[in-house]
Amino acid sequence: MSPDKLVMMANQIGAFFASQGPGGVKGVADHIKSFWDPRMRAGIFDHLDKGGDGLNPIVVQALESLRAKQ
Repeated sequence: MSPDKLVMMANQIGAFFASQGPGGVKGVADHIKSFWDPRMRAGIFDHLDKGGDGLNPIVVQALESLRAKQ
């Protein structure tokens, strides 16, 4: 899957969970961990490592928290 598609999907998830209040970062992280296959997660982490262009801050925080748990 292309990085642009992954960014779009991650930002949509981020927008949904941002409206949930303070638990939004955890919600994004949990969703990506539970519903994204390993190739998708690897792709979004690769994109983050290359600067994360286009990712919303809540998504960046969620990805960083996921990485810290691995």
